[in-house]
Amino acid sequence: MKPVKVGLLGMGTVGSGTINVLHRNAEEIARRAGREIRISHAAAKEYNAEKIHGLDKIDKITDDAFEVVNNPDIDIVIELIGGYSPARELVLKAIENDKHVVTANKALIAKHGNEIFTAAQKKGVMVAFEAAVAGGIPIIKAIREGLAANQILWLAGIINGTGNFILTEMREEGRTFDDVLKEAQALGYAEADPTFDVEGIDAAHKLTILGSIAFGIPLQFDKTYTEGITTIERQDVFYADQLGYRIKHLGIARKTDKGIELRVHPTLIPERRLIANVNGVMNAVLVKGDAVGPTLYYGAGAGAEPTASAVIADVVDVARVLTTDPNNRVPHLAFQPNKLSDMSILPMEEVVTAYYLRMQAIDRPGVLADVTRILGAAGISIEAILQKEPDEGASHVPVIILTQRVREKFMNKAIKEIEALDSINDKIMRIRLETLT
Repeated sequence: MKPVKVGLLGMGTVGSGTINVLHRNAEEIARRAGREIRISHAAAKEYNAEKIHGLDKIDKITDDAFEVVNNPDIDIVIELIGGYSPARELVLKAIENDKHVVTANKALIAKHGNEIFTAAQKKGVMVAFEAAVAGGIPIIKAIREGLAANQILWLAGIINGTGNFILTEMREEGRTFDDVLKEAQALGYAEADPTFDVEGIDAAHKLTILGSIAFGIPLQFDKTYTEGITTIERQDVFYADQLGYRIKHLGIARKTDKGIELRVHPTLIPERRLIANVNGVMNAVLVKGDAVGPTLYYGAGAGAEPTASAVIADVVDVARVLTTDPNNRVPHLAFQPNKLSDMSILPMEEVVTAYYLRMQAIDRPGVLADVTRILGAAGISIEAILQKEPDEGASHVPVIILTQRVREKFMNKAIKEIEALDSINDKIMRIRLETLT
């Protein structure tokens, strides 16, 4: 059987890793795919030849990516350029040219996936994107295929390694956010501009994709609530630890009677949960199905070869079904395109969750009574209170409150009233709390 000819766009970290793994494991991959998989045409503005093995096996390397997608001999295009443009134009052109596409581009899929999948369906080609979420963890395949018998109830994921590294160092070493961020940049975990990582945008891209395949809804990145970790302080990590919780930057998707929750934010979770003990740059996704119960997927969420593992697995999947009827392939978003749900995304103010509140209160009698009165009037029950002794000479004392579950709009109103008290100094720190059961 003739080899599958692949066109590769991008020879950076993941592109180089893809060439290396495909070269090293060529025989094993061919045994799985049923035929040889060969990169015959690649495009890159620049690359490090010393770190890539098997360059001599590539027939042609160019700096023009459109030359690759227009090559009539190419069966599958691997897009590893990243970003929105020109990735979108290249992928759509590849589809127009009847080529299957494999991509690791979460931003592209989250924002333009609906358009791309519609074009692919019309042309009868596949777009595979396992590497777009959680690096080497096969979470897309697990939800879309392995859990196909289930109604997915909810999922929660640590899906950005940079944020997880920062929060881990803050807890284990007592360091400040800014200090750890500088190290993350020095180690290459964070970009010079870390906004996408620390503000949750990267995680929101990935959660948008996970929510779509979990619940069979169109991709809706613009409706995913996104909150970063830049306001988390050492004292919050310390107090959470004292109360038996860990702070993690989670992406949470949940199906409710009122709509779908899609939210990324710092979250307190009980320290006994397995996902609470996922540290450093590692990723993990916890998925609960109605039949199987909770399942946890853990592994490297980034890196050259872990991500290449997912890219090549997608290439193998495509190679296996090149000649099959397009109508009998696994749907892009897990559900048949004409069966996607129109269930709405729940506004954040309608989400029900528990809360961690930290406030600076004047050290005098009656202050706590005022706070609890406001919470009680809003129908908010208190789970625990931690009041610290004031530092010598200090006029204010930190008060930490854990609440039971309440609708966010009621908590917003209560926080506004508490902040208006003359006994409360500065803004209240609010972190949502999930038990993940």
